[in-house]
Amino acid sequence: MSATRRPPIGLTTGGFYKQFPSKEALIAEAAQAAFGDLDLLLASFDTAHGDHETARGALVDFYLSAEHRDQPGTGCPTAGFAGDMARESTAGEVRETYAAGVEEFAAWMSTDANDGLPMVATLVGAILLARATAGTDLSEKILESTHKALTAPHGP
Repeated sequence: MSATRRPPIGLTTGGFYKQFPSKEALIAEAAQAAFGDLDLLLASFDTAHGDHETARGALVDFYLSAEHRDQPGTGCPTAGFAGDMARESTAGEVRETYAAGVEEFAAWMSTDANDGLPMVATLVGAILLARATAGTDLSEKILESTHKALTAPHGP
């Protein structure tokens, strides 16, 4: 950011960064806020769809959509922060905040019979690959084939 450009909240760059004791504290707070937004989104799926099983299916439909792929800035923080977390050299508050958010998402995706973590890992991996290949036929294929694999009936 140049010295003349201000963050969108009306502070100078220095004034903005002085609000946080460290870069890690800023990232942790941003992750916590983003996962709070995800919690609200998940609750809205439950409200809109009546039962949790239908809500999970609707979330899979949304998550593996071109709309979600093409809006990474407003998309799921699990995918949005994944690359940063993989590169983050410090453990501690940032990693713990992210891990807690992933666990909450996985808990929401869980069923009586299945832990939600494999589902979350599949969704996040698919959306990251679809974003990385956006504009190609492969991106669409990733979304479609993952959706089919996750929504196909499993056994008799």
